[in-house]
Amino acid sequence: MDRGITTIDAHIPEGADGLRLDRALAVAVPTLSRERLKVLISSGAVTDAAGTLRRDPASRAQAGATYTVSVPVPAPAHNEPQDIALTVVFEDDHLIVIDKQAGLVVHPAAGNLDGTLVNALLHHCGGSLSGIGGVARPGIVHRIDKDTSGLMVAAKTDRAHEGLARQFAAHSIDRRYKAIVSGRPKPEAGTVDAPLARSPSNRKKVAIVAGGKRAVTHYTTLERLRDGALVECRLETGRTHQVRVHMASIGHPLLGDPAYGRTKPAHRPVLETLNFHRQALHAARLGFIHPVESTALAFESEMPADMQELFDTLCA
Repeated sequence: MDRGITTIDAHIPEGADGLRLDRALAVAVPTLSRERLKVLISSGAVTDAAGTLRRDPASRAQAGATYTVSVPVPAPAHNEPQDIALTVVFEDDHLIVIDKQAGLVVHPAAGNLDGTLVNALLHHCGGSLSGIGGVARPGIVHRIDKDTSGLMVAAKTDRAHEGLARQFAAHSIDRRYKAIVSGRPKPEAGTVDAPLARSPSNRKKVAIVAGGKRAVTHYTTLERLRDGALVECRLETGRTHQVRVHMASIGHPLLGDPAYGRTKPAHRPVLETLNFHRQALHAARLGFIHPVESTALAFESEMPADMQELFDTLCA
């Protein structure tokens, strides 16, 4: 193995006889997607048993043949693996679903160079994460805000990463959040369809901006609370701060939201007493098709203790 390169000997099985080379190799090496293999073949990273470069993904493979695939090792993350407690909901050879605690940053960035979910995943998975996310974001297919809790999926292989990314791009992922909002929405259920982009006046915030990326949130009131409500928000799209901005836009910002909400006088003593100083938002459901096994997966998470306590107090 050359430095920075992992070599894989791929043996073409009987069932892949006569297939395009990229398809046959995807059968022989299931941890690599066909798209990744197509790029590797075209870039001269695949040789046959005679040592001849095979640069045409459309060339035909023969059963029993052996090819050597040279895969560049993903650049190591700048941050070291760290033993940070994770709640693992599901895990197999291809992906991992975790229930993220509030306060945990997803990936390294300015001001948060370690102590992130990526650091925790690097430790937990022993470095087995997709390299497609790049140096700072190995395995990361999507993210939720630091102070939002709940379900996230990360990819352990490139094939899983690409398959999940396609589902997120097609908006076929079932993502539902529970939020405690100020006031009671009228109507109790509805849809906010408003484009989002970085705020022209504050680059740290997101705003509804004409010409921004399409963003759609479907909300339903689950429980009426004291001058508030518990709502479920189903995301048709998944933009940064989408739930927070959309609910604030219809006059019902999330309780505790430091960026998009103004705390009502009736709620201030409650939030102070409970020491609740984050947006009341929890990723409660995550459903998708397994990108390798093609099985339907769905996971649900109860509200964490701090948000449940806020809910119970406002119910009283």
